[in-house]
Amino acid sequence: MKQILKNVKKLSSTGDFEACELFIDGKYISKVDTKISEPADQIIDGNGHLLVPGFIDVHVHLREPGGEHKETIRTGTMAAAKGGYTTICAMPNTNPVPDTNDTIESLFGKIETNAHIRVLPYAAITKNLQGKELTDMEELSRKNIFAFTDDGVGVQTADQMLQAMKLAKAGNKAIVAHCEDNSIVYEGVLHHGEVSERMQMPGIPSLSESVQIARDVLLAEATGCHYHVCHVSTKESVRVIRDAKRAGIHVSAEVTPHHLILNETAIQTDDANYKMNPPLRAKEDQQALLEGLLDGTIDFIATDHAPHATNEKEQGFLKAPFGIVGLENAFSLLYTHLVQPGKITLQQLINWMTVKPAETFQLPYGKMEAGCIADLTLIDLHATASINKHDFYSKGKNTPFHQWEVTGLPVLTMTEGNIVYEGELIG
Repeated sequence: MKQILKNVKKLSSTGDFEACELFIDGKYISKVDTKISEPADQIIDGNGHLLVPGFIDVHVHLREPGGEHKETIRTGTMAAAKGGYTTICAMPNTNPVPDTNDTIESLFGKIETNAHIRVLPYAAITKNLQGKELTDMEELSRKNIFAFTDDGVGVQTADQMLQAMKLAKAGNKAIVAHCEDNSIVYEGVLHHGEVSERMQMPGIPSLSESVQIARDVLLAEATGCHYHVCHVSTKESVRVIRDAKRAGIHVSAEVTPHHLILNETAIQTDDANYKMNPPLRAKEDQQALLEGLLDGTIDFIATDHAPHATNEKEQGFLKAPFGIVGLENAFSLLYTHLVQPGKITLQQLINWMTVKPAETFQLPYGKMEAGCIADLTLIDLHATASINKHDFYSKGKNTPFHQWEVTGLPVLTMTEGNIVYEGELIG
């Protein structure tokens, strides 16, 4: 089908708005120009809104198979489409874990049947995420997996990580790491700092994250493996990653919206909607994360969308699982709390949600040019809303941002030339 997206604006290389139209032929962008007159099967009026490449999130928990009471591939990708995402990468902490050819093939089948947008699955580093025995990474690398990770737990021994990096390098895959040294977590449930002391709850030291990153970047240097750090949360971690990049080590990193917008002082009561891992850290850490993003130490933004059932999160910090949802409101929150106050530019935000993750992992997405796949998101920068968790497409309602006022809403999401969201889910 041939489509024309008219009456839209794009961001120029200097960050200015430019009027444009797009001609879409099948699943590809055929032409981007100020005016397009070719015949088309469908004309889509963008109402003067901002058109950007579809968002990419390399850190999403879809829970299926095994955790369908929390989320499914269907509901998670519905939430992603609403949030403007066209590509997401699914973490392997499911049951069964995607750690063999059979479980990977089964997962691909579920994605093909149920996903509303593109889903690229991870494979596990260790069998059943147990940290005891490596998966057959050589064989799994031949599958169309995104990368290897044991997200949710850190790889605890240097030797195991070293062997994993060698195998990942040989298979031209990245190691994506949740960095946490279990020996110094001390059963913590929030950041070890003033709030944990006030609430008299065990805290997670910053060192439990940064010390494992420091180990791993040296292993990455020794192996030449692409090493990616999940959800960076501490100022020490930023420093280690910055030094590693200066040394020429192939390391990349992400930060979540919640770690950019919130810090530990947001926790006023025993509300586990503020419980995530890594936890909300100190103000100094929050500032270091933004500085790291701005200077390129941190490459892009990823949500770590982690849905849970309501009754699970109602148990308080000591018993509730870690994690919050993030797909449906990521752009709006970041636009409202970082772009509008002038802390970052709109161009930077769009790049960190599109171009940068694609470049980091060599994905053929994140661009809005002739010849590129038509993954597109239309944003009304003037629309406002109050975040209502009861309106989420996600099964997870676990968010600390309920009833927050935001500006800038995705109003249309297109994947490979097909509209999947237009104020409501399509299809």
